[in-house]
Amino acid sequence: MDSLSQIVLGAAVGEVVLGRRIGNRAMIWGAVAGTIPDMDVLGKYFLSELDNLAFHRGISHSLLFCVLGALAIGWLTNRLYHSRYHAGLAMCTKALAAVVVGFVVNFLIQIFAPGTWWAMAIYIPLVACWLWHHGQRRYFTGNWKAPEADLKGWVLLFFWGFLTHVLLDCFTTYGTQVYAPFSNQRVAWGTVSVVDPLYTLPFILCLLVATRFARNDSRRRLMNLLGLSWSCLYLAITVANFTQVQRTVADALHDQGHSHQRFLITPTIFNNVLWNVVVDTGDSFLLAQHSIFDEIPVHFQPVSKGYELLYNMDSDETIAVLRWFSAGYLNAVRRSDGALQLNDLRFGTFSGRAENADDYIFRFDLLERGPTEPYGFKRVEGGPPDKKAEEMMLELFDRASGLSFEDVPF
Repeated sequence: MDSLSQIVLGAAVGEVVLGRRIGNRAMIWGAVAGTIPDMDVLGKYFLSELDNLAFHRGISHSLLFCVLGALAIGWLTNRLYHSRYHAGLAMCTKALAAVVVGFVVNFLIQIFAPGTWWAMAIYIPLVACWLWHHGQRRYFTGNWKAPEADLKGWVLLFFWGFLTHVLLDCFTTYGTQVYAPFSNQRVAWGTVSVVDPLYTLPFILCLLVATRFARNDSRRRLMNLLGLSWSCLYLAITVANFTQVQRTVADALHDQGHSHQRFLITPTIFNNVLWNVVVDTGDSFLLAQHSIFDEIPVHFQPVSKGYELLYNMDSDETIAVLRWFSAGYLNAVRRSDGALQLNDLRFGTFSGRAENADDYIFRFDLLERGPTEPYGFKRVEGGPPDKKAEEMMLELFDRASGLSFEDVPF
């Protein structure tokens, strides 16, 4: 899921494990634990674009890493806090907390006022002054004690932070290599969008309220538990919605006489109401969008697989990686400028009808080098073109409100 959601979940888990013993530092280190697996995005600096696509959510999101990584990082954290560098580490922790809070604040501001910069321009110097004053008063004068946590506590904090991160990512469509390096199988339950404010925002509010109480205050534990309960409840709701939509799509395929090999449903971005549908009929795909508020049957739009545009379909290395990554829900189109584009249909289209090449949400450009050479690869940023972004997102939210028979677009 998105980084902010993982930070919040990690902070809440850290509070459960060590909150009574080390207070807000448990949330800070929990947030760190919730972030570490996604540090694999740094692979873009030393891997090719194609290799980095396969590397993300790989070994750093595995059960093996949850165990070995927790042992290693837990041991290192414990050693640092009991070394002569503990005061510096404490200041770094405070600074990290300030960065996390700034990230959350900026995220919330951008939702309601995109492009706003003045809030962060005020926040950064204020935090810098606070850190300096805090450091002068406590850490640089020696008036500081190491947190009351032992090796076992640190290991457990990182283990549960890593494990809950992996589990939350499994609920998304992207896919998580839980069994790496022993298997490259991607676990993707596909019940929640990679960005869903309805999951994240209530969770943040509970966590922020919890920080206002002392570490031994029962209200602190109550608010943190309330946030975790919301997390679990919302994920349960997404599973229920997934089951309902899956049943509706299966019935529609049967009633309309569409033969098929398999189909996949995934929630659209920012919500759990409107779902993308992709059906593999063998020779082509059927695409659809279905809102749980729809009053009309699911309408399927046929889309060509476009494999005739590709050469060496079964042997090309680039295509093999993309077929694995997309679980085979992949089609090819020719853009208006002549470029060859592959689309991961698991993430659907904005319109649900694949109106043009820009309508696909998750797409790649293939660089053609001739029939005897492997394709080059370039990841295209997901989402609509900049000039159409606002219009297409508004259409998406309007579609989520549901269709009645009076609104039928076909």
